[in-house]
Amino acid sequence: MSRLGKKPVSVPKGVKVSVSGRAVTVEGSKGSLTFEHRPEVSVELDEGGANIVIGAPEAKHGERETKAYWGTTRALLANMVRGVTEGFQKQLEVVGVGWTASVSGPKLMLKVGYANVIEVPIPTGLTVGVEKQLITISGADKQQVGMFASSVRAKRKPEPYNGKGIKYVDEVIQRKQGKAFGK
Repeated sequence: MSRLGKKPVSVPKGVKVSVSGRAVTVEGSKGSLTFEHRPEVSVELDEGGANIVIGAPEAKHGERETKAYWGTTRALLANMVRGVTEGFQKQLEVVGVGWTASVSGPKLMLKVGYANVIEVPIPTGLTVGVEKQLITISGADKQQVGMFASSVRAKRKPEPYNGKGIKYVDEVIQRKQGKAFGK
């Protein structure tokens, strides 16, 4: 049995969960998310609708894939419930002299040392805010927030010699010494 998978996901007040077939929809104040779970697991609401119960057939409890899908499904549903209530947030820092970021309509504009301004389209469901050299990405879908933050960081990864680039706020860049002249 999956230790994590057998724990029910509690549904707080103000969140509406509906299960139809393999599709699970979670609606809350921050938005609505839909997920289609694997056929190896089952997702149900308990009698009061206060918990989401994830299960697997008794015959397949010993199979490795079933246990993995069971725990993964529970974690994804817990992230959906947290996303529609609190939301998720990532912060990126633009490090470099004269390097800036700005939001222009549905695009994030990055001036990071190239000849041209890099335009990154902002996906629907995400909000992006820029304050000086700090980019804040927030939304209800944890995967979408992380993927967009990763794609923005990939436009100019931090380099180890001068420390310039786009990095996560809590990321530590290991600095290198560089070449030594005049021995």
